[in-house]
Amino acid sequence: MDGLIKGLIDVALGAVGNDDDGDHRSGSQNPDERSRSTWSQVVSGEEDKGEEENSGRRQGHHRSQWNREEGKLGQTEEWEIAGSRPSRRPQKAVHEGYEKDEYGGQHDNNQNYWKQKEEKEESNDGWETVGKKPPRRPQKVKMDHWNKYKQPASGQEYSDEIEDGINIEPSEEELDDISQACNKLWKLDLNRLVPGKDYQIDCGEGKKVYQKEDMAQGSLFYWLNEDVFRRPTFSRFCSLLDNYNPHEGYKEVITSEERQEEAAFIEEISRTAPIKYLFKYLSAKGIVSENYQDFKRTMTNLWFDLYGRGGTSSCSSAFEHVFVGEIKNRGEQEVSGFHNWLQFYLEEAKGRVDYQGYIFPRRRGQTPDSETQLLTIQFEWNGVLKSVSSTLVGVSPEFEIALYTLCFYVGGEDNQVQLGPYPVNIKCYRFGNKIGSVFPIAEC
Repeated sequence: MDGLIKGLIDVALGAVGNDDDGDHRSGSQNPDERSRSTWSQVVSGEEDKGEEENSGRRQGHHRSQWNREEGKLGQTEEWEIAGSRPSRRPQKAVHEGYEKDEYGGQHDNNQNYWKQKEEKEESNDGWETVGKKPPRRPQKVKMDHWNKYKQPASGQEYSDEIEDGINIEPSEEELDDISQACNKLWKLDLNRLVPGKDYQIDCGEGKKVYQKEDMAQGSLFYWLNEDVFRRPTFSRFCSLLDNYNPHEGYKEVITSEERQEEAAFIEEISRTAPIKYLFKYLSAKGIVSENYQDFKRTMTNLWFDLYGRGGTSSCSSAFEHVFVGEIKNRGEQEVSGFHNWLQFYLEEAKGRVDYQGYIFPRRRGQTPDSETQLLTIQFEWNGVLKSVSSTLVGVSPEFEIALYTLCFYVGGEDNQVQLGPYPVNIKCYRFGNKIGSVFPIAEC
């Protein structure tokens, strides 16, 4: 009897051992591996494919997949559809009670739908995900209200003027020192976002400019408070971003509605402290008229008038180049311009931007983190590399317009200024009497 019991125990132990070994031999997933199913893999069915294929897809950042998806995304009109990088969950845009997924399908916007999505993604057979960002509900950005910005001037509604008590008069010291003037603009940026409160970024790992490997496992923006898009200057700015062909050399055709969007944006930001300070500053120096309406027209012409670039007339503007970005098609393709964080956020949410890490600062001890608001980064846009780019994160559109306009009219090609805690060189290139390019360079 004892022998029989011993034999049964040996058989049982042997079966357990064989199952364990069998798992390893057959490539069964360990706890860490099981937790790697991503949102895009779940909805596309790729979680059922072999680990080797999925690994190859991760290393290639699903470039071909994003190209296919972009074609589908381009069929939408007033939607900003999310499709984040494969390592993250896509964000969604909401409109009139419906959700659109990354493949263009509409779903009833109810809790059951999102609950099913989350349960599908987060089911890891009891395994706990370790060392990854916690899953979160896809962010919803309502953008249909931007259509009202296309209405005639008589149908527009604007914010109130800035409150009394805000000092927008430039001092003598500021009039004599562009750095002090720029720092005053920083202080007047009442719309600037607060890291950790309004948004969160993940800088990933650092790299040298010449290094091409991706050093960021996830996206740069982890989340952004949806209330940001209800701020008038932010939402009017975003409504302009889809007015351009990103390929350099293609003539832009600006419609009357788009002209109205431009005028409405200038009118909106002209009610803020940074633009009012800019007007006071430039008029005190005799650079612009003391008539505020004339000044608004000057700003509209400076930023939105079309000019030639790359051998083609009427194909570019200061706004398009600096804030939207352009893709050079001469020789090897490359991204030029594209220095705005809101454009980066929206393009990253749609899967068109692949963040690849920050560029090492020139000084040690200056490594960027989630609180940093001046970043030097590397990324791909529509599959085209931008090897080094710099951007001010969380600043308002009115601040950037005022800062770059001030440096264009008063400064030179290099403008060493202080912006709060950041020593910055505002690089400014002229194109005749227009802005060819302007962007910040971190001096640390």
